Amino acid sequence: MKFELRAAKSEDCPRLLELITELAIYEKAPHEVTVTLAEFVEAGFGEKPVWKAFVATHDQTIIGLALFYIRYSTWKGCRLYLEDFLVTERYRGQGVGKLLFEKVIEEAKEKKYNGMNWQVLDWNQPAINFYNKYGAEYESEWLNAFFSKEKLNSL
Repeated sequence: MKFELRAAKSEDCPRLLELITELAIYEKAPHEVTVTLAEFVEAGFGEKPVWKAFVATHDQTIIGLALFYIRYSTWKGCRLYLEDFLVTERYRGQGVGKLLFEKVIEEAKEKKYNGMNWQVLDWNQPAINFYNKYGAEYESEWLNAFFSKEKLNSL
């Protein structure tokens, strides 16, 4: 099969949200996807975009995505943060993920970022095995902390 990679466009956003929901279902948290399409489009393609993405297509259908943004670390400087990385189930195991992941690595190197970060659930062994092929390192000391929108508004 022939796959193509390209930068995401605003008109891709409905399909990207479908894939993001597919990822949330896989991660057993579909209720966590609360962003609206309008918010998503604005955040990626509005006046002050905060994310970029590469998409993989087959027959002009988006079958995978790698969505990222720049994170600043006071210890390390600018680093690329890979927020979502997914190939729809039907196309897994065919090299699409490898192409997308390496495109993101290429982006980080071209922009001379001081590294690349992402998260993987500790039970997601297929993803861990994939990242291990690249020699990924894992942190064990840090806990993810957050405020929900509701909690933030109540403070």
